[in-house]
Amino acid sequence: MREVIFENPHRQKHFEFFNNMNHPHFNITANVDITHFLPFLKKNKLPLTASIVYLVSRTANEIPEFKWRIREGKIVEHETVQPSFTVFTEVADVFSFCTVDYEKDAKKFIQKAFEKSEKMKMEPVFEDEIGRDDFLFLSSIPWVSFTSFEHAMRHHPSDSVPRIVWGKFFEMNGKIQMPLSVQVHHAVVDGRHVGEYFQKIEEMAKNPERYF
Repeated sequence: MREVIFENPHRQKHFEFFNNMNHPHFNITANVDITHFLPFLKKNKLPLTASIVYLVSRTANEIPEFKWRIREGKIVEHETVQPSFTVFTEVADVFSFCTVDYEKDAKKFIQKAFEKSEKMKMEPVFEDEIGRDDFLFLSSIPWVSFTSFEHAMRHHPSDSVPRIVWGKFFEMNGKIQMPLSVQVHHAVVDGRHVGEYFQKIEEMAKNPERYF
């Protein structure tokens, strides 16, 4: 982990401007082409949810700004950020959190994420880990092909953990699309970074054999 210090005064002003807002987050929702991704998972017998968690987490870990967090007015950059994703439980009609340490090796991560998420179905947890902010908060809404999304979150103080949600797949013009919502803190992540996120994740989804 390292502290991020802006040498450019304009970038520092940008940070201060948005960091002082009551609601400094913005959200972009768009569709991601997963036409080639789904058959690849089926062919290689990879679990769907754990594979999507890897896809969205690897993309975030390859963009430095998605690993930046605000602490007492300063910015730190984590070496990696860890996906904390929702798992539907078999003991209640609400979800459990499932946090898995990120690693770049797809098969190792997916196996680990699948095994832990299966355990969480029967042994759910719903607790924050005090003092940690090296997370990505991930969710799935498999019932709805949503076109926008808004999260429940604290605003005072506002946290800087990105929130990423995917929805129900659908077909459009012969392509399978996945709605994807990306919400970030504007003081650390700008529109071009979210645009880069969508470009990277679609490239990975179109060419999964290069990354999985």
